Amino acid sequence: MSAQGTSRDGRPDGDPPTGVDELLERVRAGYTRVEPREAYEAARAGEALLVDIRYEALRERDGLIPGALVVERNELEWRLDPQGSHRLPEATSHEVRAIVICNEGYASSLAAASLHQLGLHRSTDLVGGFQAWKAAGLPVTP
Repeated sequence: MSAQGTSRDGRPDGDPPTGVDELLERVRAGYTRVEPREAYEAARAGEALLVDIRYEALRERDGLIPGALVVERNELEWRLDPQGSHRLPEATSHEVRAIVICNEGYASSLAAASLHQLGLHRSTDLVGGFQAWKAAGLPVTP
């Protein structure tokens, strides 16, 4: 505990730690998540950038979403920050609408919140992740 009345992780002294379920609720309240069909239509219309953050073994096992950028989770912020020296060509401005996709829609929520902290306020994530996309019968390549 510090002299300012907060613990090392920024919580006020005496507050219990936040669990991941509460954290997910909190970050998801900050933006509107999208369903698979909406994400598909937005990407087809050129209104959104699909960003697949699943790790390689899952991509190899389940396939890829055609046209989605593959960006490993540990590189996401560096690749999408329009001010960053390691940005992708698609990271053109803070107005880019990135739809982050993980396997089941949990890690992508935390990733989208992180993008919001970089000023990418149109970022969101896919409800149910890649598995929901696939279950909806949307395009997947092996």
